[in-house]
Amino acid sequence: MARKSVSKKSNPFANAPVENPLQLGGIETSVLDNGPGRGVRVAWVNTGAGLRYKVLIDRGLDILDAEFLGQSLTWHSLTGPVAPSHAYHRGLEWLRGFYGGLLVSCGPLNTGAPFTEDGVEWSLHGTHSHTPAILETIENPEPANGKLEMKLTGLIRTARVFNPNIELRRTISSTLGESAIHIHDRFVNRGNQAAPFAWLLHINFGYPLIEPGASVYCYQGKVSPIGDKSAAWFRKGNDFRTAPKPLESHRGTGEFCTYVDPPADARGMVAVGVVNKKRGFALKIEYPKKQFPRLINWQHWGPDGSYTGALEPSIEGVEGRPKDRQRGWHRELQPGQVSEHRCSITATTDRKEIDRLLKMSK
Repeated sequence: MARKSVSKKSNPFANAPVENPLQLGGIETSVLDNGPGRGVRVAWVNTGAGLRYKVLIDRGLDILDAEFLGQSLTWHSLTGPVAPSHAYHRGLEWLRGFYGGLLVSCGPLNTGAPFTEDGVEWSLHGTHSHTPAILETIENPEPANGKLEMKLTGLIRTARVFNPNIELRRTISSTLGESAIHIHDRFVNRGNQAAPFAWLLHINFGYPLIEPGASVYCYQGKVSPIGDKSAAWFRKGNDFRTAPKPLESHRGTGEFCTYVDPPADARGMVAVGVVNKKRGFALKIEYPKKQFPRLINWQHWGPDGSYTGALEPSIEGVEGRPKDRQRGWHRELQPGQVSEHRCSITATTDRKEIDRLLKMSK
C-alpha cells in the first residue's frame, strides 16, 4: 500500500509546534501484564481526532477498546481479552474468549454455528480470533513531512500440514485528524488444494453508543430473520431498529438475529450504522457489497449489563456450512487464489452525517 501524503496546504498539522508526532497521535505497542490476557501484545492507536482504539495483536489483529470523545463505542464481556488458545476451537468454547470489543473477526474456514462434516468438527465462528499475528510493520505519521497515515500490518496464518493453509495479511490504518478505522484483509490460499472460505466481521456496540430508547440501528433492505422468535421481533410494523429496555427474555442466551440485504450506492458501497440520538454521536460502517454480500444484525438486550448487539458484514451465513451449501452461499478458495475485503468504521458527531444515517432507520 502506497504512503498517503498530503500537501502542506491541506495538512492541518504542518506547522504544529511539537517535537514528537506522538503528541498528536499515532501507534504505541505494549503487553498486557495481568489477568487472563497476561502476555497478549496490544497496539494503542490514537487518531488525534477523538477516536482511540486498541488492537489485539495476539488475537488476530482484532480491536478491543474503542472510544470516541471519551465515550465507549463498544461492549466488553467479562471474559476479557484472554490469551489465545486452541482450547477454544471446539463446539461453543469460542464464547469463553469472546471479549466483545469493537471488532472480532470470524473465519476463515467457517463462520456461525458449530457443525460436523465428513467426520470433522468445526467450532463456532472459526479459529481466527485465537490466532496470533506475525507483526510485519508499524508506521506512524510524520506530519512535518506530509505523512498523516498510521498503520500496522501483520500476517495471520490458518495452517495445517496437508491443508488447508489460508494466509491473511491484514492492515489496519487511520489518518491523523480523522476519526476512522480502515481495515484491509487480503487472503490467499497457500495450500495445494481448494479450501473452504468464510469471513465475517463481528462489529459490536455497547453503552453509551447503545442506550435504551435513545439508539437506533441504521440500515435498509429486506430482512430475513433466523428462527421464530427473531421473526416475531423483525416483523413489519415493529420498531426493531430502536434499542428497547432490557428484556427478561434475553437473560442467558436470549437474542434476535436477522440477515439484512442492504442496498449499495452507485459505487457499489454499503453504508450502515448506529446513532445515539440523545447524545448526538454515531458509528458508521462502510464496505463494498461484492466483498461482503450479506449483513447480519445481532441483538442481545439482556438485563444486568448484558446489553449489546452487532452489525456483521459477512461472506457466508451464521447457521453453519451445511446450511450455506443448501442455499448456494458456500465459497472456496482455489490454490493460489486471492480474496480481498475492505471495511471502514467511522465515529462522528457531524449532524449531516447523522441525519443521513437516520434516514436509513425508517
